[in-house]
Amino acid sequence: MTRYLLALALLTATAAQAQEGPTPTQALIALDSKSPATVAAANIVLKVDNRVTPLSSLTPVPSNGVEVALLLDDGLRTSVGRELEDMKAFVTGLLPGTEVFVGYMQNGRVVPGGKLSGFTSDLAAAAQAVRLPMGMAGASASPYFSLSDFVKNWPGSAENQPVAQTAAPVHKARFVLMITNGVDLFNGSTSVLNQDSPYVANTVTDAQRAGIPVYSIYFSDAGFRGRGRSSSFSGQSYLAQLSQGTGGVAYYQGLGNPVSMAPFFKQFQQAVADTYVATFPANADKKMVGLRVSTNLPKTKFRTQDQIRPGTVVLSQ
Repeated sequence: MTRYLLALALLTATAAQAQEGPTPTQALIALDSKSPATVAAANIVLKVDNRVTPLSSLTPVPSNGVEVALLLDDGLRTSVGRELEDMKAFVTGLLPGTEVFVGYMQNGRVVPGGKLSGFTSDLAAAAQAVRLPMGMAGASASPYFSLSDFVKNWPGSAENQPVAQTAAPVHKARFVLMITNGVDLFNGSTSVLNQDSPYVANTVTDAQRAGIPVYSIYFSDAGFRGRGRSSSFSGQSYLAQLSQGTGGVAYYQGLGNPVSMAPFFKQFQQAVADTYVATFPANADKKMVGLRVSTNLPKTKFRTQDQIRPGTVVLSQ
């Protein structure tokens, strides 16, 4: 028995050692520059757990390798109706080959806005899923519960792709654009002294594990908590935490609703077009590793998620 236990311990130790060491890992990094620039791996300085790590490759995300989830808070004020045509124009204006899903956040989940239950490259059909939110106080319960569930159960394609289309990536780069007030009702007071929500933090981690950057547009909801400067500040603060942690951007205009979302839609489309897939080694024996990116290009910045799970794949054939 002693020999058996010793052999089992040695086998377990050997298996654990086999899992240690570097493993190929991918992350989405977004270019943020007012002047067009040709980017190469040599222009990127990547730090994994504060150690400079060379890139194995750096490739732009192709339009046929993108999935965009447009998630609307079902508790938004019905005044968002004036933005519906711009939302539809945003969906139909995505680059050909892009797959899109339109969903509504309600009661801790995301439900499809139309008949399609998954992503589709038929942009015109997807635009038909855009509807007026319910506009009921508390209809969304928490946008963070809904988002967390969505990224962990990312829907597949609503279409049966022909075998001839094997040139398109199997695992596509995933992006989320949320329209919400960002308030976390489950974290209690919206006071500036209460801006550390465990639910927001958990959602950030879930999106990081999935390698999904989360972008958002602030728009107030129909509930009492959706009104007032403290609620606006709280919601925007949480959305900023979400974007900073995942490599996205939180769009807003002051503490009120935007005059128009069209400029934000345009900025988001440009952000997706300026996103690259960075491949690099990361220690497989860690659950998550810290990630930082910088560049030697003038007047240029890059965004990426703060942490990543070693072995993450964001784009593959």
